[in-house]
Amino acid sequence: MKKIGVMNRNLIKKFKQLKFERIPVKTRILKPKDDIVEIIREYAGNLLKQGDIITVSESPLAITQGRAIPVEEIRIGLLARILWRFVANVKYGIGLRSPTSMQCAIDEVGSLRILLAAFIGALGKLVGRKGDFYRVAGKQAALIDAATTSPIPPYTECVIKGPRDPEKVAQKIRDELGFEAAIMDINDIGGCWMIGGSTGIDKTFMEEIMNDNPQGQGDELTPICIIRERA
Repeated sequence: MKKIGVMNRNLIKKFKQLKFERIPVKTRILKPKDDIVEIIREYAGNLLKQGDIITVSESPLAITQGRAIPVEEIRIGLLARILWRFVANVKYGIGLRSPTSMQCAIDEVGSLRILLAAFIGALGKLVGRKGDFYRVAGKQAALIDAATTSPIPPYTECVIKGPRDPEKVAQKIRDELGFEAAIMDINDIGGCWMIGGSTGIDKTFMEEIMNDNPQGQGDELTPICIIRERA
């Protein structure tokens, strides 16, 4: 088993009067066709203790599934060239406000759904309501990270789609390694969503315990985090 690297910022956080340690685990740069279960086994296996919970960040998981698409491979259609301009600027990233990421959303969920989302989103804006576009377009459209979002080469010039079947991946981790698991989408400005979890996971707990992003948002190379209750 490979010796793991762990960041020097094991953080403690309270939840309902209980204390939990979050242990970010450093890995190598992940690649397409890596098996996330084997990555966890290799880099976190000698850290895990009974009762721990494993979290995996959504973008690194997506990379292992071949979901990082180099921008030079994306053929931008007319619809993407038109619609990306109408996506609102947001403080948490580019999202679909780019021709390449919009094209990936169209490829992922279909042009008709994206058109409907754009129409409903425009109506929502007229009455001062936000978020309708992504509610209609769906989770996979919302999970797309535009090129330049990742700080880690060679993925800096890739659009990264959301991971496939995050619920099934989390359950696979639980079944093969014996620890509850969650797939998390987290950013540095308070956004924290569990997009998939094994059967014993509480979504409210996971989103509260991870909402300060203990794994970081830069080039830390910590796609895995272990959550452990402290006495």
